[in-house]
Amino acid sequence: MPGNGNDLTRLRIALTTFFALDGFVFAGWVVRIPAIKHQTHASAGTLGLALLCVSAGAVVTMTLTGRLCRRYGSHLVTVVCAVLLSLSVALPPLTHSAPALGAVLLVFGAAYGGINVAFNSAAVDLVAALRRPVMPSFHAAYSLGGMAGAGLGGLVAGSLSPTRHLLGLTLVGLLVTAAAGRTLLRHEPPPPADTETPGPRPAAAHRADPEPLVARPAPAPPVTEPLVARPAPAPPAAGRDGSRRPDSRTRRLVTVLGLIALCTAYGEGAMADWGALHLEQDLDTSPGTAAVGYSCFALAMTAGRLSGTALLERLGRTRTVVAGGTVAAVGMSVAALAPATWAVLVGFAVTGLGLANLFPVAVEHAGRLAGPSGVATVSTLGYSGMLLGPPAIGFMAEWLSLPAALTSVAALAGVAALIGFATGRAAPAE
Repeated sequence: MPGNGNDLTRLRIALTTFFALDGFVFAGWVVRIPAIKHQTHASAGTLGLALLCVSAGAVVTMTLTGRLCRRYGSHLVTVVCAVLLSLSVALPPLTHSAPALGAVLLVFGAAYGGINVAFNSAAVDLVAALRRPVMPSFHAAYSLGGMAGAGLGGLVAGSLSPTRHLLGLTLVGLLVTAAAGRTLLRHEPPPPADTETPGPRPAAAHRADPEPLVARPAPAPPVTEPLVARPAPAPPAAGRDGSRRPDSRTRRLVTVLGLIALCTAYGEGAMADWGALHLEQDLDTSPGTAAVGYSCFALAMTAGRLSGTALLERLGRTRTVVAGGTVAAVGMSVAALAPATWAVLVGFAVTGLGLANLFPVAVEHAGRLAGPSGVATVSTLGYSGMLLGPPAIGFMAEWLSLPAALTSVAALAGVAALIGFATGRAAPAE
């Protein structure tokens, strides 16, 4: 079991590596979807059904992985899922029909969903032991890995077949898992420094934060639980050893956090699928300029997550959620309605900055409240939001217009801010 700073540092590096690997492998698969479509002779409709298998596998596995983490430990589950993810990414180019593609993508999606719950659960334990709000740094690693995977995929797409490219991802994944996995398997998840929520470092305690999203060491009565009201004066019903299930109130609070994740992921999915089209169709930009739109969003989100720990230590979690949701709402309103290309690009970047830390905060607090089960619930709701976003935008665009439909991203970002504000005000009154 980790007992000193060096052990915790090694665990943090290993977990960061797995987050980056996940983004790298997933993005590498995504950029080869057009080639796989051609190879399988799938129509747009049948390809859509096959791709839905990724989501189906992920959602089903997310609901089960929390139990596996409680029984076998989040470190072991992370390593096993990383192996499965690395192996399964090589399967799509071996298929030659849409049904076969759907079958292998079900496996790929299951591995992807499982590793997301497992390494987030492991990260929650590590954040508690470090007593620093470093969860955004792990998600920044995922974003950086995704950018690297997409960039590399674009570079090799003209020279390597999908089979060779994705087999290369398998080899990279297995090598990285072998190297980083040894650290996880040697150590049990670290116990938290105490039963309170890990907030800012003691040195930063002088920064008054009346909002409960920040847990800080306090000599007074129990510290209010960040972002959400305390579930109970006793320790959470679901310990990380899985010996007890969360009580009904804890489950409700976790659901609230899941709604914040859903609002955030809805925006991410909508931006990925509709941002470029908005620039090209509504502002008549070139395809190259349209592609820059999502890049602005992704780069800003990565930068926001890299600075997320400092932001959380300075503002606290409630203010971070409220400010992030508000900034994203303003940015997306500008991006959806502005008539100038430069303003839309700025709006995309501001939206990415605003959304950057909402999902990490929600996952970290759900894990502290209910262990791996909480992480699984929030991850499932968040992933559902990412699935819901693109089709919802499409239906609204048909009924209204694409700019009007994109304002729903701003609306849900505002909802996330309101949830953070409401729960932040509710906790001190207890």
